[in-house]
Amino acid sequence: MINKGSKLYSIFTGTCPKCHEESMYFNPNPYMMADTLKIKEKCSHCQTKYRMEPSFFFGSMYVSYGLGVAFAVAAFIISFFFFSATLTTAFIVIVITLVVFMPIIMRLSRNIWINMFMSFDENLAKKHPK
Repeated sequence: MINKGSKLYSIFTGTCPKCHEESMYFNPNPYMMADTLKIKEKCSHCQTKYRMEPSFFFGSMYVSYGLGVAFAVAAFIISFFFFSATLTTAFIVIVITLVVFMPIIMRLSRNIWINMFMSFDENLAKKHPK
């Protein structure tokens, strides 16, 4: 469905935005809280540097806010309209949803942010590591 070469592939898998061959993160599990945001310096396959400048990923906070709102709206709609929850219950469901999905939201926001500035390069993907 989502093939290598598309931005969505890199966003959802957390792979290098240039070659899509290697994970940007040391630990692929976002729920290992100590390693959630630990990102490698560069891709070992294509040598793409992930931190283009100091504090590059501060911009992902804006993306994180949008994703958090999207998750909260989805939780509200599902709980309030499909399960006929009260407003108090819907609020509790929103808070629980945001807490449970926090590591995923943080990683997705970083993946979206870096993919806004880098694109897939087929030549780098074919290149063999040294």
